[in-house]
Amino acid sequence: MFEPVMIAPSILSADFMDLGRDVRMIEEAGAKMVHVDVMDGHFVPNLSMGVPVVKRLKRATALPLDVHLMVDNPLEQLPWFLDAGADSVTVHVEPLAEQGRMAEALALAHETGAKAAVSVKPRTPVEALAPFLADLDMVLVMSVEPGFSGQRYIEGSEARVARVVEMARAAGASPLVQVDGGIGLATAPRVAAAGADVLVCGNAVFGAEDPARAVAEIARAADEARERALAEAGGQEGASAEAYGAQGDERA
Repeated sequence: MFEPVMIAPSILSADFMDLGRDVRMIEEAGAKMVHVDVMDGHFVPNLSMGVPVVKRLKRATALPLDVHLMVDNPLEQLPWFLDAGADSVTVHVEPLAEQGRMAEALALAHETGAKAAVSVKPRTPVEALAPFLADLDMVLVMSVEPGFSGQRYIEGSEARVARVVEMARAAGASPLVQVDGGIGLATAPRVAAAGADVLVCGNAVFGAEDPARAVAEIARAADEARERALAEAGGQEGASAEAYGAQGDERA
């Protein structure tokens, strides 16, 4: 069964002088999530938004808030963002797996009814996700080095997406697979064909002359590539992005 790809625009590329307008625009354009990049200046070389922005977004949109924590101390910050209204939270495997505290982070998210996701940087083998796949609602594969918007897609990232899909199937798990970094009209079909369910788009949406049209065109190109890939694979079913979005809307 075919499931449409979900577009999750990253507000890191939005106009912070008129963020409410930009969020309303992507909601009307058919986006399925608002992607919120939280950076601490340590885990990644940049600072971005924090809890006050998430609280205001929660009141401004019915879309699920997809909060990506690029921070050194996710266990300390997770409760802040969950309390602020995050519908899904993504932590990075690098600090938590090293500390042996990933299970604690995932439990914190699930206890509040939020979705739990884990991300890997481009240089981290995706096999690092294997021990956690059964407990995840989503996996985020970074296709740029996290820290800045507007970067070019790292060639070959679609192979990492395909590997995550393969690992999940082997484990009997079905997390959504999200991709973030350099995703636009040219790259969306490649990752969608590899099995990506959720595409984070920054400049490709907010930097477009017509952002609403960009959302629609990227989604259409990704869906067409996904349909072709599924047909070639004999119609194997991917993760149910539609169900995920509906659950998120119920909490919003």
